[in-house]
This record gives sequence, structure tokens and C-alpha cells, in this order.
Amino acid sequence: MIPPADSNAAPRRDPAERERDREILAAVQRGDADAFDRFVERFGPMIFSFGLRMCGNREDAEDVLQETLIKVYTRLRTLQDPDALRAWLWRIVANECRMSRRGPRDPGRQVNIEELLAPREEGGAPMELPDPDAPDPEASTIRLQDRERLEEAIRNLPPAYRIILLLRDFEGLTSEEVARVLGISVPNAKVRLHRARLALRKLLLGAEPPRAAKGSG
Repeated sequence: MIPPADSNAAPRRDPAERERDREILAAVQRGDADAFDRFVERFGPMIFSFGLRMCGNREDAEDVLQETLIKVYTRLRTLQDPDALRAWLWRIVANECRMSRRGPRDPGRQVNIEELLAPREEGGAPMELPDPDAPDPEASTIRLQDRERLEEAIRNLPPAYRIILLLRDFEGLTSEEVARVLGISVPNAKVRLHRARLALRKLLLGAEPPRAAKGSG
């Protein structure tokens, strides 16, 4: 889920996904026997993937997943607003990433990830990307290389930039939700996101990214 290059607005979440989240939360709060299993099936892979990108190793990602699920299990029934579920969940995940033993401890124009990954022909014109559905081994290799390059660049971002980029551009949280998750103001969240995207762009272009400002973790 990637926002437009000139906008701070997160992509709108699929209404069906929102309804599914509401149903799972309601089932947990009713005490349905399999409700938490459904929650884990729904959010577990997202939490693990986020932890892996944020912490940089599988052991910490597994710890983040386990500790998050323990906290969620003990607190989820107290959540009153279904629409606050994602921000509430990602705040727990973000805090667990910050406390990871081996992982990080501190938590111009807008540039989107699709644009960053688009290869350029001589003269600066965008090359036409291969059809992602085409059963072409060479195209698959290109996509895999692009994905690996992006993942490596994200791992090399300062933690304060990495976490806001993951929350906003991968998990699709709004600026308001990100601000609540990180405990910062909405304007600060927008500024930090802009800097994070520029830092990612520099990494993907082979330049040294700027350091995150002091106190932005």
C-alpha cells in the first residue's frame, strides 16, 4: 500500500478489511473459542514481517511476534473502539521492536516506493516494467532483485526513519495513526516520513542517507 508521491494521505483501507477486523475484535470480546486464533492468522504474518524488517534478524522478529501476541491476548478485550485496532496494535509492535535485544533500540517532493524502484533509461525516461503476471523467469528475477534491493535499503535506514516508513508505506496507517503509535505530533510524523522517503531514495540511488535528527527515535 503506497501513497501518492505528492500526498501525505495513506491509501484508503479496503472496507472489507475494516469489517473483517471489526468481526474478529467483536468475536474476541465475546469470548468465542477460536477468535484469538483468527486474530493471529490475520495479523501474525504482518507483525512478523514488520519485526523482521525493523530488527533485521529472525530471532528478534520471532520475539517481537511472541511478546506482541502475549500483550494483545491480555488486553484486546478492553479495546473499545474497533477503528482504533490497527493503531493500538502497531503501537505495541513498535514498542516491542524498540525493546529488542539485538535490534535497534531507538525507534522537496514526496517520493513513493514504486517510483524509487522504477529503472530509468538513458535520458531519465522511465523504463517499462515487465508484466508482474507474466510467467517470465527473467522478469521474475528482475522483480526479486528489486525487492531485495528495497529490503536492504530499508534495513540500512536509521531506526526512526525505518519504523515510520514501514508503518506508513507498508502497513498503510494514516499520519494520525502513525503519530499515535510513535507518540509524536501529526506535523512531526509528516516531516519525518518525508525525510525517511528521501533517505530511502538516496540509499537506492547509491548515496549515503542523511542521519535522523537527534531525539527523533
